[in-house]
Amino acid sequence: MELAEWLIAPYEYTFMRRALASLLIVSLVGSVVGTFVVHKGLAASGSGLAHATLGGVAIAFVNGASVALGALVAAVATALGIGYARRTSRVSYDTAIAIFFVSAFSLGILVISRRQTYTPDLISFVFGDILGVSQADLVGELILAVVVVGFVLAFYRELVMVAYDPAMASAVGVRTAFFEFSLLVLIAVAVVVALQAIGIVLVTATLIIPPATASLLSRRISRIMAVSFLIGAASSLVGLYASFHAGVAASPAVVLTATAVFAVVLLATSLRRTRLPAAAAAE
Repeated sequence: MELAEWLIAPYEYTFMRRALASLLIVSLVGSVVGTFVVHKGLAASGSGLAHATLGGVAIAFVNGASVALGALVAAVATALGIGYARRTSRVSYDTAIAIFFVSAFSLGILVISRRQTYTPDLISFVFGDILGVSQADLVGELILAVVVVGFVLAFYRELVMVAYDPAMASAVGVRTAFFEFSLLVLIAVAVVVALQAIGIVLVTATLIIPPATASLLSRRISRIMAVSFLIGAASSLVGLYASFHAGVAASPAVVLTATAVFAVVLLATSLRRTRLPAAAAAE
């Protein structure tokens, strides 16, 4: 098979084009929100909110409602609950996340346990089904992506100030409580955007791995977002090619590709840091 044919072949199929479009949207949202997640050390919140969506997914599914809407309601409600518990009590952030995510996840398991069978629609939200993304799914993802990116662009300065120094932000009149709650809600929405493509099990990877990799290469938030998107998009392409040509599952292929990029960048930056002092000492 010639190289050109090898590269073009996957995208002769509509489902592959939709999968790529979905992953690019996920990469965009993940890079914008994930940069703040990594900077603020909120990785646990992303994982917790991803698992908490199972409750909303299960309830919506058994009642014949929109599963994506159920996931969104569950994620946002959990995010607000975590923020409220953290700000109004002595409960630590990690403890609040654990309480809410375990409770919501357990509710989902309880609801599912009353069903005789499981369907692909429900299972796809747990393990991801990027090759099964529909046109309606793409539209829903795009709408949520516009909301997330639009909010970040509108309040970029305030979000950056709260991310770097909440005390200083509060001193100059920024409503830190509002933006801390907003960040949790943004994480919740980002999780829902990635659910259909990546699934509950792997969704945290889209929020953490590309931004964490980019943060090894730059310290500016805007640059981290841009590099993170490029890493996410490249990982998506490689993962889809692996899925099509090697017959492996697409979602984990994308995640493992991003992990490999992180490992290479980590090794390269580590070697560079060790060589610089050695070179200075030699001089």
